Amino acid sequence: MDMRRAVAVLAEEAEQLIQDHVWEVAPGERALALDTAAGLREVVGPADVQGALPQIKRLEHLRETLAVLAISLARTHGRLAWFLSGALNTLEPVLHWRALPADRGGAFGTVLPSSEQYTEAEDAVRRLQDVLARVSRVG
Repeated sequence: MDMRRAVAVLAEEAEQLIQDHVWEVAPGERALALDTAAGLREVVGPADVQGALPQIKRLEHLRETLAVLAISLARTHGRLAWFLSGALNTLEPVLHWRALPADRGGAFGTVLPSSEQYTEAEDAVRRLQDVLARVSRVG
């Protein structure tokens, strides 16, 4: 399953849990979701902006999204934490990417991603931004 689809599945589950009143989003969760969405938006911008960047900057931005998600995960529990954990797991392949050639020696298991893979990951982050913004407005 690609990253976009995996985030779509997370989003569908979150929206269903909220709609069914299984997940009663607390005020603290709403605030954290809003902060997380803003942090993600700050790191990964619109597709045309990201696409114009050199791959090394795109990878840097994607790694920063992992940091934003990890910090938010550390600040919460319950369903929001589970959602953020799922988002981190979905974006985990980014940890195996590199933007520089491995001229001599090993590359510690890293790979050079394609331009399409960068786009897929960035699209997934934008979807996460949208879902977290919606979670922040529940209640």
